[in-house]
This record gives sequence, structure tokens and C-alpha cells, in this order.
Amino acid sequence: MAAPRSKVTIYTDGGCKPNPGPGGWAALLIYGKHERVLTGASRRTTNNKMELTAALKALQALKWPCAVQLHTDSTYLRNAFAQGWLKNWQKNGWMTASRLPVRNKDLWLELLKESQRHEVRWIKVRAHANNARNNRVDALATKARKHMLAQGRR
Repeated sequence: MAAPRSKVTIYTDGGCKPNPGPGGWAALLIYGKHERVLTGASRRTTNNKMELTAALKALQALKWPCAVQLHTDSTYLRNAFAQGWLKNWQKNGWMTASRLPVRNKDLWLELLKESQRHEVRWIKVRAHANNARNNRVDALATKARKHMLAQGRR
């Protein structure tokens, strides 16, 4: 009988301004009464890369396999797992249904590896709505991007 997995709730967000351009990402990991915030930024990136990076960094931060509820406002991220896009891309040699190479393949490969280590339930939340935790990671991602840009001006 397998040992029960720790239950972790994760909220992630990422974005750029403009897109492509400078971007930031953030993740909020919640385990019981404990919270951990992760953030980062990149000078030249895309919204999608930042969304994927937030989820990847959050899953990588978990020290052992967990039962994860990962909340994201990224349809791209959620649907790749929930609607089987990743399976189709792999089956088609990392080509989209339009026969174009899948973008961000490096991040998708890492996300696949991490998602197989955990039991992940991908939950879509509405962006810029009434979800306090989603709004929090949105603000943290923006702050990370702005901080990086301010550091570059010094």
C-alpha cells in the first residue's frame, strides 16, 4: 500500500509587458498553515514562458511527491495537461495539430517530468477576478518583473 501523499495547494501566474518582453512569474505554495512564495523574472520572454516557469518552479520546490491542486489562469498550461495536448504533441513528434513545432518544448519536458512525480490536478481560475490568491500571485509576478527592471537601471 502506497503512503499517503502530502496535500499541497499551488497558485501560479506569469506575464510580460509587453509580450514578448520583460516578464515575471510567481507561485504560492500552501501546505496546511504554511505558505511559501517563489518569484522570478526574465528580461526577454513571453507570457506563456512565464506561466510555464511559475508552475515548473513550484513543482520543483516540492521535496517529495505530493497530491497537488495547481491553480492557474493560463488556459495554455491547464489545457495542455487536462485536454491531452501534451500526449498528442509527444505522439506527433512534438508537432502541433497544425504541423508546427511545439513552442517552449524545453519547459514542457520539464513540466512533464515534474507532473509525473506528483499527482497534479490542474485547476483553471479566472484571471483578474475575485480570487484573492490568484490576484496575489499576479501582483507578485508584476512586482518581480518591475524589480528586475529597476535593478537594470542602476
